[in-house]
Amino acid sequence: MTALATTDALFFEKTGLDRDKTLRRVEDALHGADDGELYLEYTQTEALTFDDGHIKAASHDIDRGFGLRAVSGEATGYAHAAVLDDGALARAAETVKAVRHGASGVFAVGPPHPEKPLYTDVNPLGGAGFADKVRLLEHIDAYARRKDARVVQVSATLSGQWRAVQIVRPGGWRTADLRPLVRLSIQIVCASGDRRESGSSGAGGRRTFDALFDEAAWQKVADEALAQALTNLESVAAPAGEMPVVLGSGWPGVLLHEAVGHGLEGDFNRKETSAFAGLMGETVASPGVTVIDEGCIDERRGSLTVDDEGTPTGRTTLIEDGRLVGFMQDRMNARLMGHHATGNGRRESYAHMPLPRMTNTYMAAGEDDPEDILKSVDNGLYAVNFGGGQVDITSGRFVFSCTEAYMIENGRVGAPVKGATLIGNGPEILTRVQRIGNDTALDPGIGVCGKEGQGVPVGVGQPTLLVSSITVGGTQV
Repeated sequence: MTALATTDALFFEKTGLDRDKTLRRVEDALHGADDGELYLEYTQTEALTFDDGHIKAASHDIDRGFGLRAVSGEATGYAHAAVLDDGALARAAETVKAVRHGASGVFAVGPPHPEKPLYTDVNPLGGAGFADKVRLLEHIDAYARRKDARVVQVSATLSGQWRAVQIVRPGGWRTADLRPLVRLSIQIVCASGDRRESGSSGAGGRRTFDALFDEAAWQKVADEALAQALTNLESVAAPAGEMPVVLGSGWPGVLLHEAVGHGLEGDFNRKETSAFAGLMGETVASPGVTVIDEGCIDERRGSLTVDDEGTPTGRTTLIEDGRLVGFMQDRMNARLMGHHATGNGRRESYAHMPLPRMTNTYMAAGEDDPEDILKSVDNGLYAVNFGGGQVDITSGRFVFSCTEAYMIENGRVGAPVKGATLIGNGPEILTRVQRIGNDTALDPGIGVCGKEGQGVPVGVGQPTLLVSSITVGGTQV
């Protein structure tokens, strides 16, 4: 069954909506507008958390609804409802018509349909049963405790989601997508004497639970969380001051995502509130720095066959060999800036309007061997994992905390450090990249991005990088 057929059954055959009447309502509501769509959504979500030897929380939710949007120039009319019936849609249509005044009256045509989906259409929640999932979490708990006597707490969460969406535009244009999403998260606390430290790891993607039930896969996640916790038990106070910093490959790309990626989204640049506004075609990074947003990688957490406006995702080069060459665009900002939509129109749910958002954003590989990069640093910091951070989009300034970091002493990885934070300016950091490793990797499938109160799943990545100087905030007296 195709995605359109599946969503027709969910949104029309099993609800109070008539398909033909719905198409006519969309036609009438958006007549004369510059853009807009009806977004229909059905979501099943499940999560199980196992903590200290027992199930701590279990949830299963089903949500469905619609969002109707009309766009005229920069004005947007949006109405949504958590019910699928003609009365609710009729009221929404009357609401969004209010913004049609002043529109050009030339409605943007729908994009071409994608050739094939990027992931399975199978609902992951319909696979393994509840008892099997509990048993997996029990195995994880027992495995971690057997590995080391210093383990005092194990918390594991297994979550899954299946989302079906259909997007409708005037003229009978429709597209649909069926989106699975799974994730395993493990946090381990270890103790030695009076000291307790934690480590965490995870894995996931747009697939079924089968990959996470593979013993080698979940043991790898547990081993990584345990290794981080044990490393932190041996950590010393982090130094403070300006120093060279080597950023590890993979998940440390979250710093690139936050400190640089948001500044390359179309709305911030159209409104000239980004540090990159007005710099198209200019050199904004060191030679060799190439940054890409790619929403069409099979089964990745941030991938979408079509975005939440119905545009197929693709591969958008943002910075190429140090030069700014592109932005991530939704339909509205692309139209207003005279660009093409890049498949980056995303929303948290039917209750939210789409915004230009990242999908899987990463820095391309260079030519340097990661070991040679470390050997080239006499004294500095090696940052392997990050936790939370804050970024000012307008200035590009950021503060990020390291959850796993080490001193570099005479070209060798030294003692682990605790309490290190990286403080700097994203655009400036790009110009301080001195060496780029040949080991680009994407994160294991755990990222969530927030913007204007909306959260969406994303991917991040990068190779090992040497940044000549970053301010390190530490705790060493």
